[in-house]
Amino acid sequence: MSVNIVKGEVLLNSRFLMFIKNILYSLSSNLVSLLISSLVVLIVPKLISIEEYGYWQLYLFYASYVGFLHFGWNDGIYLRYGGKNYKDLDMGLFFSQFWMLSFSQLIIAVIIGTASAMFVINSDRQFIFIMVAICMLIVNVRYMLLFILQGTNRIKEYAQITIIEKVLYCLLIILFLLEGVRQFKLLIVADLIGKSVAFIYSVYCCKELVFRKISVFYFSMKEMIDNINVGIKLMFANIASILIIGIVRFGIERIWDVATFGKVSLTLSVSGLMMIFVNAVGIIMFPMLRRTDPQKLPRIYITMRTLLMTSLFGILIVYYPLKVILSAWLPKYAESLMFMAIVFPMCIYEGKMSLLINTYLKTLRKEKLLLYINMVTVILSIILTLICTVVMHKLILSVMSIVVLLAFRCILAEILLSRILNISIYKEILLEITMSFIFISTGWLVNSWIGIGIYLAALVTYFLVVRNDIIVSLNNVKVLVRRQGTKIYACDTTK
Repeated sequence: MSVNIVKGEVLLNSRFLMFIKNILYSLSSNLVSLLISSLVVLIVPKLISIEEYGYWQLYLFYASYVGFLHFGWNDGIYLRYGGKNYKDLDMGLFFSQFWMLSFSQLIIAVIIGTASAMFVINSDRQFIFIMVAICMLIVNVRYMLLFILQGTNRIKEYAQITIIEKVLYCLLIILFLLEGVRQFKLLIVADLIGKSVAFIYSVYCCKELVFRKISVFYFSMKEMIDNINVGIKLMFANIASILIIGIVRFGIERIWDVATFGKVSLTLSVSGLMMIFVNAVGIIMFPMLRRTDPQKLPRIYITMRTLLMTSLFGILIVYYPLKVILSAWLPKYAESLMFMAIVFPMCIYEGKMSLLINTYLKTLRKEKLLLYINMVTVILSIILTLICTVVMHKLILSVMSIVVLLAFRCILAEILLSRILNISIYKEILLEITMSFIFISTGWLVNSWIGIGIYLAALVTYFLVVRNDIIVSLNNVKVLVRRQGTKIYACDTTK
């Protein structure tokens, strides 16, 4: 019995150590992403014209949709094989799937590039579409390898790939800017070079399934269809998620001009910086939850939710000094930075959706429900965009609709998830709506340091209301980590 106890303790310590290592790997890569994204957000609009920045944002906007063109193939692999060990994968099967995907993406890229050259008149937009086609080929093929690394808990390699892409991309942009380059086209080239080098390293990390004898290859239509059938719902859910904001941004770009589009995009970029750290934890959550006893999922959810929301509302305080700094640093964007007060709370709802709700719905294999939630919100996005842009022609209402849509989706999704987990979160949702309203009101209406005093008072009150939940959640963290090995430990002690 004593030997088994020692084995159990070693297992617990090993799992805890691996969990901490994965957190650190993920945080380090996302810290690099945060620093580089901050530099790009702060430096690029300072040095290039508003129109050039608008075209740069247009490329990033279109490139965010390239994941649609693998038709859920990669998402299916992530859902079906997430939680397994890398060494247990059928390398011959994944070798075949990798090259089948690569060939399909090459065909689609050639079609997009050819169509752009033939039918797009504006030379700048034509260049953007061709570069997006190249980006699609690189990114979608690399996604398969990244999803495999993430799903099999090889977070270290996943983090290294992210760091390589971001660092190289940043260095190239700095080099171009120092050389006097002020064209968006070379910024796009820098982005593609960073992605390409990171793709090469991802191939090296997964060389066992990328490089095999040609005789091992077999055309498995059944495996491809199985992956697409499982993944297409999640893919459409992800695309719909992007469309929620994308439709509003598209409406702004169509009704106003590329310069206004660039200004609004800058505000959204600054507001989304905090999401990088949230995504760092989200990366390791899925494989961990897939290996967790389903009975523990509700308790883990409540614990994670409490710690996440209190942290995010505390971080919102950064808005007040950040607005002053950015207004001084980027005076030509000062007017659009006023919108930060409205869109900054998007990190509250996007953070909860990304880290908790999406991860739980994928773990519970409720991707169809996730698709339904996102599609309902997309329909609402279309309606609000038409009203705010075409009918009313009000930019401020268009920007405000972004937070309204994200809050609606998050609240709807959490209510449906809470029913599955059999927990009650209505009081917490009401508190969060109240805090968001106070933040937006003080940030928009009170243009002085009095605003920060009002929000600080509200924040202290919020912490006092949820203090017991915070204490319980912190205590639960220790218990939940120790219980990660309980099931196997029980098996050991019964031998």
